[in-house]
Amino acid sequence: MSSPDPPARKCGVMENHEDAVVHEAGYAERRRQCEAAAASVRLGPRTEVARIPVVVHVVLDRNAQQVSDAQIHSQITALNRDFRALNPDVADVPPVFQGLVGDALIEFALARRDPDGNATDGIVRHETRIARFPQAQVPLGRSVTSFIDQELKVAPTGSEAWPSHSYLNVWVCNMARDPLGYAAFPGSPAWRDGVVVDLTCFGTEGTAAAPFDGGRTLTHEVGHWLNLIHIWGDDSGACHRSDNVADTPNQAGFNTGAPAFPRVTCDNGPSGDLFMNFMDYVDDEVMVMFTKGQVERMHAALTTTRGAILGSAGLDDPTTERAAPALARVARA
Repeated sequence: MSSPDPPARKCGVMENHEDAVVHEAGYAERRRQCEAAAASVRLGPRTEVARIPVVVHVVLDRNAQQVSDAQIHSQITALNRDFRALNPDVADVPPVFQGLVGDALIEFALARRDPDGNATDGIVRHETRIARFPQAQVPLGRSVTSFIDQELKVAPTGSEAWPSHSYLNVWVCNMARDPLGYAAFPGSPAWRDGVVVDLTCFGTEGTAAAPFDGGRTLTHEVGHWLNLIHIWGDDSGACHRSDNVADTPNQAGFNTGAPAFPRVTCDNGPSGDLFMNFMDYVDDEVMVMFTKGQVERMHAALTTTRGAILGSAGLDDPTTERAAPALARVARA
């Protein structure tokens, strides 16, 4: 009997995006505006660290193995290492690509102030009757992630988003790694804006399981939330589409597992694919870097479509009065 194939990364962002194009009014136009802004904005080098308030919604059935506070903190630590290029394994980048490594100057912290101005630890726990998302049968041709959203991000089956202009919403649930995670691109409706991660791919301890126990699923998905596209351009091997980043080599498709360097596709020799990039599909221990061009694209998002979050009061001391943008909750449209 042959051994089963090792698990491979599956991200649901494009499935989510394509469903939203069809079913969310105005989304396609907002995405066009986001891309136009990303292409036109001209930025000087960023020198200050952007700090993003995070709220983690843990939505699990009572019989599921639970995600501890320590596991959540391990994920925030891993996220900050990756976005600041402080992860020790960035040294594994082949010498030919070392000059591309970028420090995003973005850090993440669990929220200290909730939408009502009260103290919070940035963690919301919701016990659900759904053992695995989605519970509903998904009609042929419809997005699985769209149905997960409709159960995970609404009451009473899930936990509603905190205002997306003030917080990065992260939902942790059981999707049985189908997909490992997915994100909402800038321009998405507020009620579904954020990132979803399977509990076995979240953090570096507890329920996290190999080969996705390095916290990199959230790093990948937050990249999407900041407007990064998959490094191969999602063109199914055609070698024609781009991730709209100049310093990432063109490659035919996604890589999984732990490829040997160099892996040449799309006539991109001799160095080949930048498969060690956070926006490919390799195992957690292999994906170790963003490029400087990807950093510029994320900074463009923080200057335009994601700019409001930099004015959030979500990381303020809750005992301190501040004239800040309203943190009022947003309801599903």
